[in-house]
Amino acid sequence: MPELPIPASSKGSKEAGLAPLLLTVVELVRQLMEAQVIRRMEAGLLSEQELERSAESLRQLEAQIINLCDVFDIDLADLNIDLGEVGTLLPKPGSYYPGETSSHPSILELLDRLLNTGVVLQGTVDLGLAELNLIHARLQLVLTAKPL
Repeated sequence: MPELPIPASSKGSKEAGLAPLLLTVVELVRQLMEAQVIRRMEAGLLSEQELERSAESLRQLEAQIINLCDVFDIDLADLNIDLGEVGTLLPKPGSYYPGETSSHPSILELLDRLLNTGVVLQGTVDLGLAELNLIHARLQLVLTAKPL
């Protein structure tokens, strides 16, 4: 199985540990939530209060991500992992707007479209260590932005 690149701090700080990877996941989720807020706003599904609350929450979360990047000496741009032929994890700033196509799609755009359309995934997962399968799971995941 090919190894995925782990974002590193710009200065290679060993003290950062898993922080770059965790911040990458949080930033991906933040941008997915932002895209869903935009979609719901444009569809007229959010009240003025809901829009203000969600915008403020997204601003605060972004500020916390930036702050933690400073604390761990991580360049914010390093959170965008280049996945080779697949593309990048996140779109370049200002290059993606929900519902519009872009010239260089990212994984975030794919996930946003899947959330908007809805998809059901099924499979099995075996988790373990030291060549021992310790946890066996059969999963069915319904991924959608719409209420079930």
